[in-house]
Amino acid sequence: MFEFFLKAYENATLTQIVLEITVFVFGILSVWCAKRENILVYPTGLIATIITTYLLFQADYLGDMTINIYFSIVSIYGWANWAKKSNEKEDITISRTNSKQKIIGFALFFITIFVVFGIYIYFDYEIKFDSYIDIFASGIFFVAMWFMALKKIENWTLWILGDLIVVPLYAYRGLGMLALQYLIFTILAISAYLKWKKILNSRLHIL
Repeated sequence: MFEFFLKAYENATLTQIVLEITVFVFGILSVWCAKRENILVYPTGLIATIITTYLLFQADYLGDMTINIYFSIVSIYGWANWAKKSNEKEDITISRTNSKQKIIGFALFFITIFVVFGIYIYFDYEIKFDSYIDIFASGIFFVAMWFMALKKIENWTLWILGDLIVVPLYAYRGLGMLALQYLIFTILAISAYLKWKKILNSRLHIL
């Protein structure tokens, strides 16, 4: 097990190792902040996604790279959305998706799959079995990120599903550190869903 996590770093530079550790720390910190409805989810997440975009570009994992470019862009939108006031006294609050948002979510999922697949074709990269899983997970994560920006509780359901898909994917690719990171993400996402659900139910009960 110890060798599994270190083998991928046998030929890695010190810079790459430092960058991956930075991503690991700030990625987990970002999910922890999201669970607590702390707006620091976005600046911490931006640090992780920007560095990850660079690392994935170097590794030629185009689907994952595209996800993180999108994460970086939507993080800026989410940051602004969480910061603004829905009225003079109240911030944007946790809620469930409505029918229109669900439809948009499905549309984003399929558009994402089409776009990421197109990127693989455009750059003439071989699409292997794990690439299709990567593309599918990309669609899930795209929608999850958008739902999070709107503070929709369903974002955690999608994060959990996506995380459970990519944990074995990264393990298969020999990326032990990323597999461990997403395993931790899964645990945090489950905890966050339960916390947000409790907050939402409490608010609905008061109403």
